[in-house]
Amino acid sequence: MATPYVTDESGKYIAATQRPDGSWRKPRRVKDGYTPQEEVPVYENKYVKFFKSKPDLPPGMSPNDASAAKPQETEASGLSKSAKRNMKRKEKRKQQQQGGADEEDQVDAVSHAVDHLTVNESPAAASAVSAPDDSSAMSEKAKKIKNLKKKIRQIEDLQSKVDSGEIKQPSKEQLDKLGRAQALRDELEQLEEDL
Repeated sequence: MATPYVTDESGKYIAATQRPDGSWRKPRRVKDGYTPQEEVPVYENKYVKFFKSKPDLPPGMSPNDASAAKPQETEASGLSKSAKRNMKRKEKRKQQQQGGADEEDQVDAVSHAVDHLTVNESPAAASAVSAPDDSSAMSEKAKKIKNLKKKIRQIEDLQSKVDSGEIKQPSKEQLDKLGRAQALRDELEQLEEDL
């Protein structure tokens, strides 16, 4: 925005202007040859000038061929890096949404196939299905055994501390824990027999 200068017999100056609060700015004198900062042209070094003067097309290519080859890139060429990145993200989202519609069709097809699925009772299929359940049940039992052994070990440590006198007055929770020792041992024996 160019600043309006007023010229009279005393010289060149910037006229008084009103502030948003209603007060007035004083008129300012402008010396001859002064150029305001916003009107000073941006400095360009010789390399920038060279690349601006250089044609965008490779030698021998006509502008008509270039416009036909790159209709989308001309639209994005004036954008900043972040704007280009945002455009790419939008295009990716559109592609994913279109891909999502294809996935929904696939899901519908699979669900339709499952609806029309029949179950046959055959011993080979039954054993194949029960095998993964057995392994998961075994791993569950192994975890339970490990957990019980840990609890029993903690109870034994607590009992040794009480016997040695480190803990003179065991709390109610500690006494309850000591009382559960036999029940935990019985449960551990039963699980080990099932294995």
